[in-house]
Amino acid sequence: MLKAVKVRLYPNTEQRQHLAQSFGCARWYWNHSLALTQKTYKETGKGLSRSAIQGLLPQLKKEYEWLSEPYSQCLQVVALNLSNAFINFFEGRGRFPRFKTKGNKQSISYPQNVKILDGYIKFPKLKLVETKISRTIEGTVKTVTISQIPSGKYYASILVDDGRENPESSSKGKCIGLDVG
Repeated sequence: MLKAVKVRLYPNTEQRQHLAQSFGCARWYWNHSLALTQKTYKETGKGLSRSAIQGLLPQLKKEYEWLSEPYSQCLQVVALNLSNAFINFFEGRGRFPRFKTKGNKQSISYPQNVKILDGYIKFPKLKLVETKISRTIEGTVKTVTISQIPSGKYYASILVDDGRENPESSSKGKCIGLDVG
């Protein structure tokens, strides 16, 4: 079963600078891909697939050298998230994807190579980031999403697979509801 734990991060000055660059690169790649998808749809009547969006990345990294600063997997997750946003929109589960702005919550995801240590989380290219972990994290780490809220605080949402089966929902039997208020 998948579980998420949100913890507070305390990056140093150098790590904050790297995170700001990574947030900016991810935001730029999202906006660039969204604009290109909209342009392609207007011209051909079809949008861009996830693999097409990810296929743009190597050429963009040659054209814009600063796109090589963040961990490469973080930008690939941006393509996955944009693709999922379009799928959710067309299936009626969400609204049309919007362009991202700097003033709102910023986030990047690390889908692999993250290690949870005692009082620290080790990220690729960031090294050890001090953290406050209040509960034990048991299981395999799937993804870690770093976010910065407008007040400047950093958080990490750690998605863990604990190896247990998901409980099956059942409508058999009697159900009661309690109002303890």
